[in-house]
Amino acid sequence: MKKLFVLITVLISLSLLGIILFQVSWLKNAAILREDQVRQRIDNAVNEVGLELIQFKTQYSTPYNNDIPLFPRSAHDFFKRNTIHAKMSHQKLYDRIRKAFDRAGLEDLGFEFMLMLRSDQPFDPVEKQTPNYVQANADTIHNYSAKGVGIVVSSGSAFENPDEALFVVALDYKKLVLRSLTGNILLAILFTLVIIAAFFVTVYTMLRQKKLGEIKNDFINNMTHEFKTPIATISLAVDALKNEKVMSSRERMSYFSGIIKEENQRMNKQVEAILKASQFEKQEVDLDKGPVHVHEIIKLVADKFLLQLQEKNGRAELALGASNDLIKGDEVHFTNLVNNLIDNAVKYSKEHVPIHLKISSFNSGDKLILKFEDNGIGMTRETQKRVFEKFYRAHTGNLHNVKGFGLGLNYVKSVTQSHNGSIKVESTLGRGSIFTLEFPLETDAR
Repeated sequence: MKKLFVLITVLISLSLLGIILFQVSWLKNAAILREDQVRQRIDNAVNEVGLELIQFKTQYSTPYNNDIPLFPRSAHDFFKRNTIHAKMSHQKLYDRIRKAFDRAGLEDLGFEFMLMLRSDQPFDPVEKQTPNYVQANADTIHNYSAKGVGIVVSSGSAFENPDEALFVVALDYKKLVLRSLTGNILLAILFTLVIIAAFFVTVYTMLRQKKLGEIKNDFINNMTHEFKTPIATISLAVDALKNEKVMSSRERMSYFSGIIKEENQRMNKQVEAILKASQFEKQEVDLDKGPVHVHEIIKLVADKFLLQLQEKNGRAELALGASNDLIKGDEVHFTNLVNNLIDNAVKYSKEHVPIHLKISSFNSGDKLILKFEDNGIGMTRETQKRVFEKFYRAHTGNLHNVKGFGLGLNYVKSVTQSHNGSIKVESTLGRGSIFTLEFPLETDAR
């Protein structure tokens, strides 16, 4: 079983790792594809601007057009040449590129551009250029330099209509790619988290089932042992009753009949304990709640254990200092709760050490606090974590006189919670345990 559990865990882990790697690979490929798409849109937008500029330049293909400035404003305007630089301002060229980017769905994408002459000239070929073009063009990691588009007019001489070229650099285009993939990334993360959660739930369920299987086996073993002893005792008593000497003696008949009755009651109590635990787990118990004075119940139950305590030279110290001990509860189940806690202290006492059980109470705000302190064998940290679990029984070493199904403290916790209370345990191995219970006070009772 253990090997099978390890195998299943390894297989699930490998599957989870494979799915995560597949998700990462898919996102990486999607990012590459989306980058190519964005770059293509940038190139298309720049080509669109180039076509517009060619059409614009064609309108001024006559070298002596009236729109040409009368006086040269720069070296490029010398001899009134037909160029985009001469016909269009920096801002208008920027606006054309911006509109082309917007039409391509690149509204949030910034850019730098440069307009230059393509033919060899004795002067600087750069006609127009944004301030940060050179730096942006050099940063090939974050920016994308679109393919230069030529602005060529076939009519006129090369001197009259020189060839020009437009270069555009898209800034931080990968941010646009990342933004477009945000939905896919979030979905991938969500599904990965769901798969991881399912993995942990599966492993947790397997561990729990494994633990429940162990608990079931322990319970069956305990139940077999607990029922086997009284059944054997009853069988021997029945055989003894058939004996003629016993049948002739009234005292012996009464003695063996008493044994049968006691063992029958013992089995009946064990069956009731199992049924009660099952009913509380299914929330099928109907509590008959009413005003209950806790101190009276504690004193009554403690008196019943007086003989058992005296047999072990023990004593129960009652320090019931709460000024208000009235709660709303079920008297029968609350009595069983106190009975189980005291019985637990007696069963898990040290051998040859007088039992000292201290039961104290006090008020804290609108709460009643009860403490059951003993000087018994105590518990390990692992036992403290599981002591309220159904059917759980702590290992008691050489202590073989402790009997039961491991339902007592589980029942105590169920009753406590059904009374809107809480319970916790503090224990040191070899020094004893302290059970602390809190219950809300009954404020409406008179």
